[in-house]
Amino acid sequence: MYVKNRMTANPYTISYNAPIHDLMELMREKNLKRVPVVKGEQVVGIVTDGDLHKVSPTKATSLSIYELNYLLSKLTVSEAMTKDVITISPEALLEEAAVLMRENRISALAVVENNKLVGIITESDIFDAFIDILGSRETGTRITIEALDAPGVLANITEIFRDFNSNITHIVAFGDTGDKRDIVIRTQSIDTNAIEEKLTENGYKIKHILRNQN
Repeated sequence: MYVKNRMTANPYTISYNAPIHDLMELMREKNLKRVPVVKGEQVVGIVTDGDLHKVSPTKATSLSIYELNYLLSKLTVSEAMTKDVITISPEALLEEAAVLMRENRISALAVVENNKLVGIITESDIFDAFIDILGSRETGTRITIEALDAPGVLANITEIFRDFNSNITHIVAFGDTGDKRDIVIRTQSIDTNAIEEKLTENGYKIKHILRNQN
């Protein structure tokens, strides 16, 4: 899965020299948590709601509303934005985006192609993709199987599902240590008793079963 499949294309943007008031209004009206900052078609920064808090007067200030509005009217987006914006290509893999976000402790990436902003991808987009990859919202059964980390094991397990005419929709294998892995298989079948018995007969340990009939 690629960044382009999950990003928000043509996101709301704001010019680097726009007044802070314009940015605040945009974020409030569109319920945005972050906005890419552009100079022409080139992304030059990003502003989050946290950035706005940093440049806004605190509630403890003794300034009047008139004075607050006057001070804010003098501020431009460039004074609040994060300038060293991290970007990614729309052709990059989704896991590359996740690694970039994690390593840099940020919640969004500007998506750039040929020096032009084409989208934005956020941690929420990554979470949604993870849910879809595992098929968590789909009708069927999720079976977690413990198996040896060896050639041919996965083929043998999927053949058992095939023998019972059970369609596999999602499959994930993971394991950090040792010679075993957890293989998570989601099938459209609700009644998997016969499959479970066959897996056990073949020496596989069934660790967890979750059925979703919506």
